[in-house]
Amino acid sequence: MPSLSSPLDRRHAPDPRAGDPATLATLAALTAEITACRLCAARFAATATAHAPRPVPWLSDAPIVICGQAPGARVHALGRPYDDRSGDRLRDWLGVDRAAFYDRRRFAVLPMAFCFPGYDAKGADLPPPPICAATWRARALAALPEARLKLLVGGYALRWHLRDARPVAEIVRDWRAAPDGVLPVPHPSWRNTGWLKRNPWFETDLVPALRARVASLLETVAR
Repeated sequence: MPSLSSPLDRRHAPDPRAGDPATLATLAALTAEITACRLCAARFAATATAHAPRPVPWLSDAPIVICGQAPGARVHALGRPYDDRSGDRLRDWLGVDRAAFYDRRRFAVLPMAFCFPGYDAKGADLPPPPICAATWRARALAALPEARLKLLVGGYALRWHLRDARPVAEIVRDWRAAPDGVLPVPHPSWRNTGWLKRNPWFETDLVPALRARVASLLETVAR
């Protein structure tokens, strides 16, 4: 596991090269508030990792918003979302390289919790604390008016956005019936490799449609 005391990359401000100035100012102010959040300090101190809060906001005036779960230990240490093996798989699903993914004119990242929740006594990931979404999510979504595609990654994001209590596999299988501008996918964790092998339709049907949608939206972004 990466050191939880590694320096955090604080370069989280929205990219000033694109977007409406008022929207960018709102995003910058919101990003500063989220970065300073310490609501879960006592909760995290009581986990097996006993770590301090380190929010990793990655908000921007982008056409594609990755609505994920929460940073893992590596992202907590490095300070950049999806800078891990899960991110490698997600970028493959999207059909983009790291440079495109981390270009905030193209992608924003809005997890259900901005901080690494920690591990329990058995070393398993703890769930995103609900207080994070309750505090920040509505404001963050309202500050992303240019979002054309919300990619819902994993069960927590799926259930929050779709209000659907079915198993993740069932929700993802019905991806064609998702609301306009929304696409559900499983979490790209390598723990889901078995699920992907058992459900080949995901990579033969959904992934090509996702890549086509992403490519179309990215054509609208000025280089």
